[in-house]
Amino acid sequence: MSKLKIAVIFGGRSGEHEVSLVSAASVIKALNPAKYEVLEIGISKDGIWYTGPDCLKSFKAGSVEGLEEVRLGTNPTNHPFDIAFPVLHGPFGEDGTIQGLFEMLKIPYVGCGVLASAVAMDKLQCKSLWRAAGLPVVDWNGFSRSGWKKNREMILKMLIKDVGFPCFVKPANMGSSVGISKVKKEADLCAAIDLAAKFDRWILVEKGLNVREIECAVLGNDEPVASPAGEVIVGGEFYDFYDKYVNGVSLTEVPAQLDEATSDKIREICVKAYKALDCAGLSRVDCFIDKDSGGVYLNEINTMPGFTSISMYPKMMAAHGVAYEELVDKLIELGQERFEEKQKNQVVFDSGSNWFKDN
Repeated sequence: MSKLKIAVIFGGRSGEHEVSLVSAASVIKALNPAKYEVLEIGISKDGIWYTGPDCLKSFKAGSVEGLEEVRLGTNPTNHPFDIAFPVLHGPFGEDGTIQGLFEMLKIPYVGCGVLASAVAMDKLQCKSLWRAAGLPVVDWNGFSRSGWKKNREMILKMLIKDVGFPCFVKPANMGSSVGISKVKKEADLCAAIDLAAKFDRWILVEKGLNVREIECAVLGNDEPVASPAGEVIVGGEFYDFYDKYVNGVSLTEVPAQLDEATSDKIREICVKAYKALDCAGLSRVDCFIDKDSGGVYLNEINTMPGFTSISMYPKMMAAHGVAYEELVDKLIELGQERFEEKQKNQVVFDSGSNWFKDN
């Protein structure tokens, strides 16, 4: 049998560019060379696509010297491949943009489609959709960067009244906790909003609770399954970028220490959250357990979570009995399955009329 050619795509125009390189290295290492031929494609921070021998190694070194620039056309590269595996985190990779490109070019790809990727990336739209679906979310408010510039006093009064303190201020479209601040008093709110506004044109401010941070891995297309939950034991004020990738003071526990009823409830909510967005392939769903009330709330969903062998998503799937190499295989199968299902859609409509010919 011929090998399946996998285009592993990494980097991208995102604040999570470097994180993507680490995830991609793990995916490439896990692809069985007896089954797959790997094509490495890197996207630079200014959006140029490159390929060539040791492309990932070059990107990690911060150089594109000796690499070949990829030309997009009827096929996204000059090199044929069977399926794309976009290991891209954040904007222009996890937000539906590259997924739309694959759809236009009829290329199978791993992970969620355009709708789920775009909505999941936008925390404001995601929370609105989940609330409309009857799923539990923490109280929040949102506003645009332009609105903030014009109506600062009005927005501040609204936030103090509707959200209060402590609160979390976030860019609506960003990952890895980039641009997020925990605000405990009114005097610090403006600076936190200004920081978030550097990263996105929409800002989310949500109520801060005394919580446990719980995560769950979901895998599948139309019939997804949820892993045992894991817990992030935060070392600082909250699980920020430096805690995740720099100082490493936070701890993770898989599976989380939960009673059976709470564990089952979280898994059920996470699958409902996944299906409400029409997710496919994989997502990591992040939840809160309010330490004071015991209530469970959805926080956000990551359609391409960190994917090293020690990242939470693979660790939780391992606790579900799916090893890392098997997980990568399964994701490729799910991508092909989703592509084949979409090809069943009729795209040509015969009206039985000559109106189109005559006009």
